[in-house]
Amino acid sequence: MTLRPAPAWRTTAWLNTPQPLSLERLRGKVILLHAFQMLCPGCVARGIPQAQRVAEVFAGAPLVVVGLHTVFEHHEAMKLESLRAFLHEYRVKFPVGVDAPGEAGDPIPQTMSAYAMRGTPTTVLIDAQGRLRRQIFGVHDDLWLGAELQSLLLEAHPGPAFDVRRSKTQVLPSAACDDSGCAAPSDAAPD
Repeated sequence: MTLRPAPAWRTTAWLNTPQPLSLERLRGKVILLHAFQMLCPGCVARGIPQAQRVAEVFAGAPLVVVGLHTVFEHHEAMKLESLRAFLHEYRVKFPVGVDAPGEAGDPIPQTMSAYAMRGTPTTVLIDAQGRLRRQIFGVHDDLWLGAELQSLLLEAHPGPAFDVRRSKTQVLPSAACDDSGCAAPSDAAPD
């Protein structure tokens, strides 16, 4: 992908943030833009949970996860109040912008069109200088996504690697294993 400035986001509303976000306001941070529709099965089952994991794992790093609710079908079913309820029910905490409707009756929203997205979920990686670095239609592998994000963070902030939190990860003492299975040692109880 040729490095070029990421197109501006064209939104009509923002949720989970006190003020609207823009690429200019986020300059200096790596951005993961997650485009989704609340009635998209792949978004609900895999895309949104992946974006939530990124937000949790990279908390404290100069990285921000931004959702973009980009509706290109079932427009009447996906209004702002429905989106508010959806974000609450699925416990989505990262900021979410509502993509502006297409111009002149175009069913494709403006930001989706500006990024030439093929559908949802779409993950867009934007570097700290506001340049479009990667765009993935469908769900991206967690390991590859984490490596790409860490590379962008190191590129933007050379030096010691960021201490990525290891939420819910625990190192336990060695287990006793044989062909029948592995038994946890008695002192393996979590703190």
